[in-house]
Amino acid sequence: MSIIETLEDDLRQAMLTSDVAVLDELIADDLVFTMHTGSIISKQDDLEAHRSGIVKFTKVEISDRQIHDYSDCVVVTLKAEAAGTVNHEPFSAPYRFTRVWVQRQNRWQIVAGHVSQVAL
Repeated sequence: MSIIETLEDDLRQAMLTSDVAVLDELIADDLVFTMHTGSIISKQDDLEAHRSGIVKFTKVEISDRQIHDYSDCVVVTLKAEAAGTVNHEPFSAPYRFTRVWVQRQNRWQIVAGHVSQVAL
């Protein structure tokens, strides 16, 4: 298993448990993430959503994960069956994620990402 596969698994677990400490380590301070709604969120937005309970995942099942290595940059694409609540409203849907990991100061972090809801 590559380091990015391990980090992706750590990220999935942190999303499911709202482990803000792990998310803080995995996400770069200058993150730019485009949501399925078109809005752009920052690292602090993401951490606060988990910290406050605005977002709670009960399921994140990964499939079709592709890892594209470009030396100091890695692009990950995957499909995720995700479920949980946003603002206490339930959701359950398939999504496509793209994440860009960059190695800085001997550690890998997510600097950019995008999620789209996909048809069943």
